[in-house]
Amino acid sequence: MVYITSWDEFVDRSVQLFRADPESTRYSMKYRHCDGKLVLKVTDNRECLKFKTDQAQDAKKMEKLNNIFFTLMARGPDADVAEAAGKDPTEAQATKKGRGRKQ
Repeated sequence: MVYITSWDEFVDRSVQLFRADPESTRYSMKYRHCDGKLVLKVTDNRECLKFKTDQAQDAKKMEKLNNIFFTLMARGPDADVAEAAGKDPTEAQATKKGRGRKQ
């Protein structure tokens, strides 16, 4: 079990692990409310990668990682994950400007 301290390194190594063996790679998350800690784990039964955080802002990062894994699982391990991780939800909200009632 390896705890990785850098988020970018965790994402890169997790994607590499999934692409190497997509059939047996698993991704899980555990949140302990009493401690306020979130632990993300990616394993393929041979190598186990973990990322631990207690920062609330890392929830958005976790959502991006979910989108990356959804893309890889749906489109195959050779899919381009740049579009899955590219857009922030704040950018998507900015495009909705102008909709609604005029005052």
